[in-house]
Amino acid sequence: MPQFIIEANRSWFRIPWREIAEYRDLLWLLVRRDFVAKYKQTILGPAWFIIQPLLLSLMFTVIFGRVANIPTDSLPPMLFYLCGMLAWQYFAQCLKTTSTTFVHNMHLFGKVYFPRLIVPLAVVISNMLAFFIQLITFACFWLYYKYFTAAGSLIQVRPSAVLLPLLFLQTAALGLGVGLWMSSLTAKFRDFIHLSEFLTQLWMYATPVVYPLSLLSEKWRWVSILNPMSSVVECYRLALLGSGVMTFRYMAVSALITAVLLLSGILLFNRVERTFIDTV
Repeated sequence: MPQFIIEANRSWFRIPWREIAEYRDLLWLLVRRDFVAKYKQTILGPAWFIIQPLLLSLMFTVIFGRVANIPTDSLPPMLFYLCGMLAWQYFAQCLKTTSTTFVHNMHLFGKVYFPRLIVPLAVVISNMLAFFIQLITFACFWLYYKYFTAAGSLIQVRPSAVLLPLLFLQTAALGLGVGLWMSSLTAKFRDFIHLSEFLTQLWMYATPVVYPLSLLSEKWRWVSILNPMSSVVECYRLALLGSGVMTFRYMAVSALITAVLLLSGILLFNRVERTFIDTV
């Protein structure tokens, strides 16, 4: 009869990739749980994946486009904001859900062993379906504005659109990395539970979601580029709408910061998971 020996993870530099692969059935079970539980007992169900970005984009169109008169690089405001929200909402959802991994799953973690990293990974994967639903919604608006409005000549798909899968993976990695940082901090300091939503909102306004990066002068643009989501959002607009300010240097800085946040987030998560059950 096979025997399984569970030993303490003595080094927080050890990442259990092999164990994650062995527990892949649990991973897909948690993916299904997260997706179903998100809109369980709601009337509209998954339709909220479409309604939320539409309502936000409509609000941005009225407040920032009509009232504040913030430019949108000559693009239709609704399409401009929808494109920005496409990348941002996936990142924000991953960050929001993974940031409470230890607190919301402490009863599960205290009863049975499995690689703890599976839980935040399941969140990132389950949010992918919402992203693709929103992508289809954006495509419908894109087709309308491209072929049935006077602004169609301004809307272009650049060859860089082939890099969108890499941008999507970067967004997932960034959301996971920052979420792991937040979850590790909330395991000991519950103040971050209350701060996380405020920090996410503040981060959104520091990202060119409701304004184009071209609005910033070149002298201060580097400050925005230190925010890795700025390059991601601007790349989405450049690839799908043909309008945006982006260079290889900006993309390289964004990718480097994302890699550092992901790696350090995983290492910190590994360290905290060994003793968190004594503090939550």
